Amino acid sequence: MTFIHDDFLLQGVMARRLYHEVAEDLPIIDYHCHLPPEDVAVNRRFANLFEIWLQGDHYKWRAMRTNGVAEQFCTGDADPYDKFVAWAETVPYTLRNPLYHWTHLELKRYFGIDVLLNGDTAREIWDEANRQLAEPKRTAHGILEDFKVEVVCTTDDPVDSLAQHKAIGESGIGTKVIPAFRPDAILKVDQPELFNAYCDKLATATGRSTRTFDDLIAALKSRHDYFHDRGCRLSDHGLSYCHATFASEAEVVAVYEKARASESITPREKEIFATHIMLLTGRWDAERGWVKQLHLGALRNNNTRRFKNIGADTGFDSIGDWSQAENLSRYLDRLDQDNHLPKTILYNVNPRENYVLASMLGNFQEGGTPGKLQFGSGWWFLDQREGMEWQLNALSNLGLLSRFVGMLTDSRSFMSYPRHEYFRRIFCNMLGEDVAQGSLPGDFEMLSELVRNVCYHNAKTWFPFT
Repeated sequence: MTFIHDDFLLQGVMARRLYHEVAEDLPIIDYHCHLPPEDVAVNRRFANLFEIWLQGDHYKWRAMRTNGVAEQFCTGDADPYDKFVAWAETVPYTLRNPLYHWTHLELKRYFGIDVLLNGDTAREIWDEANRQLAEPKRTAHGILEDFKVEVVCTTDDPVDSLAQHKAIGESGIGTKVIPAFRPDAILKVDQPELFNAYCDKLATATGRSTRTFDDLIAALKSRHDYFHDRGCRLSDHGLSYCHATFASEAEVVAVYEKARASESITPREKEIFATHIMLLTGRWDAERGWVKQLHLGALRNNNTRRFKNIGADTGFDSIGDWSQAENLSRYLDRLDQDNHLPKTILYNVNPRENYVLASMLGNFQEGGTPGKLQFGSGWWFLDQREGMEWQLNALSNLGLLSRFVGMLTDSRSFMSYPRHEYFRRIFCNMLGEDVAQGSLPGDFEMLSELVRNVCYHNAKTWFPFT
């Protein structure tokens, strides 16, 4: 039997029935990812397996570095095939790491390759994958079609023109590709050089001045409106923790003026400025009927030397250990007091916060909107089997699993769509084990509805873009 066989990860009759008869063929709604819109706009054809599989994949780079692979084979200028061989030689060392599962699941689903990847099999796998990548339908559009991807939500800066999204909309692609509003850069008021450059970019993008604080807010609001008019229905924020240091607008204005004068900003000043911006965007999201996503807890760019040499998002981030509960409660409560709390998804990257976030949801749920607040699927370091199971268990114990909007890729790679299959197999197996243990009834129709909802239908009906 091959490693990735039909019943991979599925133990027992009920798990197999739920997956094969219900989950397996459901379409995908990928409501948060980092796919480059330009790749979809031009219907990119990938020249080789390196381009589609290793380029930009910091998960693989971390493993390769840990295995002693030199940086030139990760982010450097080595030949693409040599980089692939370096990865292939690393794969046998990833046993029990999710990369081992993902690697072979992706090879099987994209190319029908059942061979285990290692240094000895690298050449045959490289040649076969490249042969298939040259076929007419093996483009960005073809991949989205093959995996039945109905919706993709990219991650976009407010200053982006969204020209690529316009081109995508005119391309005839069957997948709906939607931008998401990610204003993280506007919160970096404590880095005046970067902040002022960004304010200037915002002024250019809007044709408005950003000289005063009121000008800044008007310009940012105009981009929120601009995104809405072009189909955006989600905002997204990558935060260490929620900002909840409330202050008068006069104090916030004073912080802005200091930053624009390139003066040093104190930690408290950064907090009151970021809090104010987050409250404004929350209100705008609620008024427009958008979904707000809060990605909490990542400790980014830990390696200063590497950050200076090769930049962000290259594999030097980790789990942070900030306290989340009090600030998160205060932020959500302030929006709720004014009846401006939008539909919200909370993601944590530190597993110790699972029960914090899962319990926080219940404080702000509201009749008339099932599952208004969502505990997001296992994210980043938690989007592996154990992390998914922890998230599902916490949500089950403290909320309503049946209202969960399910999995996403959170990926920069077009090779990542089998992660939805991975989640679905894990989910069906959990339910099957519960039935075998007698903790759930063996009612196939009832469990089928749960699987169908969590894997597809909840996302289709909960998000405002479908």
